Amino acid sequence: MALELRVSHWFNTPAPPTLAALRGRVVVLHAFQMLCPGCVAHGLPQAQRVHRCFPAEQLVVLGLHTVFEHHAVMGSAEALQAFIHEYRLDFPIGIDQPDGAQGVPLTMQALQLRGTPSLVVLDRQGGVRLHHFGAIDDLRLGALLGGLVAESVGAAPEDARPPQGCDDGACMPPSASPAS
Repeated sequence: MALELRVSHWFNTPAPPTLAALRGRVVVLHAFQMLCPGCVAHGLPQAQRVHRCFPAEQLVVLGLHTVFEHHAVMGSAEALQAFIHEYRLDFPIGIDQPDGAQGVPLTMQALQLRGTPSLVVLDRQGGVRLHHFGAIDDLRLGALLGGLVAESVGAAPEDARPPQGCDDGACMPPSASPAS
């Protein structure tokens, strides 16, 4: 089980989210720093895509700004607010609580994150299903998340039939009619 997040300030959310309150949904926690090239080029755009691709009632993305270097530049809430605005990030983002000695922040320590970008994926019960450091391929992550979301929804009934005909995304052939 993942520990609770130790966050000093939240953005893009009316109330501070807790992992306990998010049970029942898949949680994607993306740890980043504003000046981390891998975070800016890959991690944050990927987190934004995941946030936009999955229904909020099934999956939630949380950003965790975890500053372990360049504290004077990245440590302020004002700097992060400007960064969030400039990059148009619209999922909840928290500032990892500093340890007081300007070392490794508390949530980063608790989750044993090796650096940024880091990705932690929790299943509906709060169990850690992925703990990854560095960039991760979109297809690999999407397959994992799709499977976890499908687990939470359950399988379709056996007698459910796919729609027939065409819509904007695909065409289905008419089903074979039984022989008379």
